[in-house]
Amino acid sequence: MSGTGRLSAPGFPEAAVRDRARRGAAAAFPAAEEYGSTLYGAASAAPGPDGLDAMRLVPPLFMERRLEKLIDLGREPVHGDVDLATRIGGLHAPLPVYVSATGSTRAASGDAGLALSRQAGALGLPMVIGENVVPTGGYRRGTGGAHGALLDRLTAYGEALAPGVGGVVVQQSTEDADAEVWNLLYSDPGAAALLDSGRLAFELKLGQGAKPGLGGMTVLDDREAARLGDRFGTEALFPGGTTLRSATPGTFTAEILRQQIRLMRNNFPRARVWVKLFPGRDVADAVRVAVEAGADAVAVDGAEGGTGWAPGVFLRDVGLPLAECLHRLAALPRPVDGGLPLLVSGRMWEGGRVAKSLALGAAAAGLGRAALLAVDEDPRHGLGRLVDCLAFELRLLISALGKYRPAGLGPDDVWTAAAASAGEHPGVVADRR
Repeated sequence: MSGTGRLSAPGFPEAAVRDRARRGAAAAFPAAEEYGSTLYGAASAAPGPDGLDAMRLVPPLFMERRLEKLIDLGREPVHGDVDLATRIGGLHAPLPVYVSATGSTRAASGDAGLALSRQAGALGLPMVIGENVVPTGGYRRGTGGAHGALLDRLTAYGEALAPGVGGVVVQQSTEDADAEVWNLLYSDPGAAALLDSGRLAFELKLGQGAKPGLGGMTVLDDREAARLGDRFGTEALFPGGTTLRSATPGTFTAEILRQQIRLMRNNFPRARVWVKLFPGRDVADAVRVAVEAGADAVAVDGAEGGTGWAPGVFLRDVGLPLAECLHRLAALPRPVDGGLPLLVSGRMWEGGRVAKSLALGAAAAGLGRAALLAVDEDPRHGLGRLVDCLAFELRLLISALGKYRPAGLGPDDVWTAAAASAGEHPGVVADRR
């Protein structure tokens, strides 16, 4: 049935309304045929410019630390003297960057997932393997078809990895818990080298930035949906024999989070413990609980973060922007060593956003969509070139600020018009040399 097309509505989102009138609930998502080949995420998580993009880095005129560096070197320091080496959640990295979770869709799995693993390993970047890989692609080699099994990715990473750097972080969501992913890996000979060298971590996932409060969502053909039976919620929203499958997001309180971290510590004492949070309004409370319970790292995925599949209304309207998360986290008490084990993600792809995040309290930034795009551009060297450019920018920026380590950045290095007009500072972070 076709509409009359006789009415028009200037200034009103007419096309969107007509799309909903045609597609019903399916219009809450992008077109189903795009699933697995398009990387979604919020272009901006707040009205106007992105919060981080709107900030500016502000070097001082008088640089005491540059003088200290000059005396130490016996010459004028340059940007090449900046040491980017960073400890990320108990793992060593050549710069304050890691590869964040990219999930199990076609865009992040199969050949792309293996290429990403090889390049991340060769660079020594810690890499997170996202949720739902085992339920979708299998655990052991050869069982996952085009999706790629978990051990395929871990093996590809390990074969390229240089000694002393990097590590693999494996997420576990509610559906992964049913598959006992962590138990399988912890006792598997294929993971022994990483475990023995302290380079295996498990990440407890409390949601993602693109879908705060929701569990994982995928699109399946009707035959696969029928095979899963009642293990997951399924809804036949889309035409053409495709079905929406939704996993439960899990239920957490502060005490449940504490107990989960203690359970991970007790059951997997040789693995690092990471926690992944969505950008909820109580994000500062959640970070504090996780750190006090002994997490090696807490990753916060800002509302700008990407996902394989999410309702459009969540990308537009749900969750805190990353800049606001950092602002709320700034008042947390610092650990004895002077820094929170805080990792952030959300539209990270260049040195400016990373440097601003570091200045506002983060220890490192995660590359998600940017990493996949780089590998798609060049499956052998794309990620390396992207990281080379990002590292070059970071050295230039950190040197311009009169610092020579990422941990030396602080809130005085960042300016925002909004904070200046309100007479406020963007954050209260201890001076970190």
